[in-house]
Amino acid sequence: MKKLLVGLILAASLGGIAHAETAIVSETAYPAKAIGYDALVVGDNQRAIDDMMSGSVSRHDPAFLLNLGQAYARSGRVTEARELFRRAARKRETVDLVLADGRVVDSKLAARQALATVQVGLASR
Repeated sequence: MKKLLVGLILAASLGGIAHAETAIVSETAYPAKAIGYDALVVGDNQRAIDDMMSGSVSRHDPAFLLNLGQAYARSGRVTEARELFRRAARKRETVDLVLADGRVVDSKLAARQALATVQVGLASR
């Protein structure tokens, strides 16, 4: 298992994290804007999507998949978000991700929780 230090935003899916008020204040181990962290923290989902899609991070990276999924979910693109969360959950390798609130979460667990939250959100509509 790899350990990856990133500011991962999963606001709706993991405890309602809205702002980074801990030691994790931006992406670490990634080029600036690569996983859309700063844009997601301020709620600019379209900028986060644009930043991630124009970056050079692998489209298979769990942090990329989870943050892009979060931006899609917040933007109402729930079908696309679900697919990204499913892809992250199916990854063979797992990585530890540091969330914006400082908690360390296994990437597969984060993906399953994000997927469950998106599905619950759909059911409550």
